[in-house]
Amino acid sequence: MKGTIGFDRKSERYYVAWYHEPLRRTVKLWFYHGDINIPFKKGKQGKELAQRMLDQMRGDYENGVFRIEKFSSKASDVVPYLNAWVEAIRSTIAPSTYKDYKGSIAIHLAPFFTARGVQLHEIQYDILMELLSTIKRGGKGKMNVMYCLHACLDYAWRSGRVQMMPPFPKKGVYQIVQPVIRWLPEERQDKVIQAIAPDDQPIFWFLKYHLRRPGEAMALRKEDFEDGVFKIRRGISNYREINRVKDRRQHLVPMVSAFAPWLEYEMEKQRKHGIISPYLFVSLRGKHQGKRYTEKTLERRWAAACELVGENIALYSGTKHSRATQLLNVYGLSKSDLKEAGDWSRMESVDKYAKVEVATRKGLLEGKVRRLEIRKKEKKDVE
Repeated sequence: MKGTIGFDRKSERYYVAWYHEPLRRTVKLWFYHGDINIPFKKGKQGKELAQRMLDQMRGDYENGVFRIEKFSSKASDVVPYLNAWVEAIRSTIAPSTYKDYKGSIAIHLAPFFTARGVQLHEIQYDILMELLSTIKRGGKGKMNVMYCLHACLDYAWRSGRVQMMPPFPKKGVYQIVQPVIRWLPEERQDKVIQAIAPDDQPIFWFLKYHLRRPGEAMALRKEDFEDGVFKIRRGISNYREINRVKDRRQHLVPMVSAFAPWLEYEMEKQRKHGIISPYLFVSLRGKHQGKRYTEKTLERRWAAACELVGENIALYSGTKHSRATQLLNVYGLSKSDLKEAGDWSRMESVDKYAKVEVATRKGLLEGKVRRLEIRKKEKKDVE
């Protein structure tokens, strides 16, 4: 059977001798799992440690998952694997996801595993809980870092680098508190959009009426609009255009009638200024190829308009969040109706819009009760 245990009389230490095919030579391993704190010393304990590691090496070899680094490296192999993994999958993930993974590795995962000296195959639940306690971020931030490691270990498992996936902490462990959705009533929302220069208003009205992300509106092309339906199939990630949206689905969004005049205005604007662009919405002062809007441009226009009318709310909250909350809490759509209107894949995505502020909920309730009282009175007067 492959591998033997030897004893060096000069150093009075045991070692494991293993012929390594890629190196075409026999290597001698002097430490249990590469940990310099557990050498194979003279005596029964040293020999037993050497035998234990040799048995593990033989088991890995017979199962086809043997890696000499697992037993010879004195440093953790996790960090090199994380860095190699994120580059290997780069072309398959969105630029923003790649950036988030790189940050998670550099700021949280690499320091922990470098200090801990844990090998890839040794990562288990207790190690994960220890890692979690070192991540100085909020609940959602902690979960994102752990998800990065989970994705890497899943890749390692599928590649035969580890024999099993360790269980990860359940969602409740992260103690994520869902923030209350910030939103504007429709009258105030309209005032913000109306405070924007008319030539820039069409894209903001699109965002209001169609429950889409700013990045999807920016990447929308003329070829994506046909027979009154917008085909949402592109987006912006980390300031780059990508040929997919966040949930990797194509969304067919019918044009809301109230938006039709603004689409006509946008087309006339482009004809008037002689703009030939593949994009449905263009910025007259845009420097991007095709005069496509950028995230910074939209955010600046929105922030300036908010300041003019005395509002303080981010673009995403002021458009998509506000419209969804209006439809659910003011116009009376059911959650299932809103899910269909916005083409969300999960009902959980809609639930947050039902959790409006207490003061707002009180006003809605009193307003509805007041309307019912008026109707009863009118009915009584008729009788």
